Amino acid sequence: MKIGERLMKQLNKTYAPSQLITFQISRYDVALKTDEDGNPVLMYIGKANDRGIIRGDQFARRLLKDETGAIIKDHWDHKGKV
Repeated sequence: MKIGERLMKQLNKTYAPSQLITFQISRYDVALKTDEDGNPVLMYIGKANDRGIIRGDQFARRLLKDETGAIIKDHWDHKGKV
């Protein structure tokens, strides 16, 4: 599964620090875990069951920052099916 443009707009936003954010986009359920700065760093996308657990794909974000905190590298890696 590839990350589309609409989803990338959601992933580029800043959220509350160290939280789990859930939403729907198209026909998919999405869960994001954020880091201490509020950047999404872990994403599950697929279909949620009745307990809210998402079955689908897992992605992890690689953020590389310099000493001033500016982002040098920003990349999402597909980690497989869950």
